[in-house]
Amino acid sequence: MTNEKIVTPLNGYFMLFIFLLLFFGGIAAIISTSSPWFGILVFLGFILAFGLVLVNPNSSRVLLLFGKYVGTIKRNGLYWVNPLYSKKKISLRASNFDSERLKVNDKLGNPVMISTILVWRVTNTYKAAFEVDDYKNFVRVQTDAAVRKLASMYPYDNFADEGIEEDITLRSSVNEVSEALEKEVQERLSMAGIEVLEARIGYLAYAQEIANAMLKRQQATAIVAARHKIVEGAVSMVEMALEELSQKNIVDLDEERKAAMVSNLMVVLCSDKDASPIVNTGTLNH
Repeated sequence: MTNEKIVTPLNGYFMLFIFLLLFFGGIAAIISTSSPWFGILVFLGFILAFGLVLVNPNSSRVLLLFGKYVGTIKRNGLYWVNPLYSKKKISLRASNFDSERLKVNDKLGNPVMISTILVWRVTNTYKAAFEVDDYKNFVRVQTDAAVRKLASMYPYDNFADEGIEEDITLRSSVNEVSEALEKEVQERLSMAGIEVLEARIGYLAYAQEIANAMLKRQQATAIVAARHKIVEGAVSMVEMALEELSQKNIVDLDEERKAAMVSNLMVVLCSDKDASPIVNTGTLNH
């Protein structure tokens, strides 16, 4: 037997009635007749009680007879099986697993802290019971291994200033990373008869030793990008101002005056602080 076998044992309510009849009937017979032979009925009823098994919704019982797999009960209810069967309980409910925060290196070698949230359930009770030693511990260990492998496949973020552009990153490509993680975990847990319902990154951040440096780098990148936009806008405004002055013949500027005007406008438009203009009450030559 290498696969799961679903069995439906005898109705437990009928056997419960037989147990009550033998047990209490035997006791009543002993009391009324004072004959110890009716103790056999009490003993038989006691033995029958060991065969009763209760299966709750979304639960199962794996049956073994002297080390041999007999089958699995998945339907909920009260049943009766051979009293010699050993009955191992395995839950079929969906379970959550929030892994610990692991320190791993991403594709670029940067240390990051990462954890995952996994939703899983048992679908094959035979594999969960006999293919692995402890299927719950197996889930924890294999999930951690999958997270470590996944983190080494992708960078934490793109670094455009260094010419590093990746289509998928841990920080921005949430859906793609989650799909890859779910596939990786499912491949590892399939041998234990476990189905992965969902796998997502629960926590992601740079490790403490480089977190401050990476924060400064991100701030510097943002400042450079903002300055770039400011300069583009300032150049457009200066160009527009020169064209308007030229078309409306408001003032005739030579190349030297245009250069001075462009310099002043660029200083005003690109400055972090408000400009303090100086009013020239003389001529353009003073």
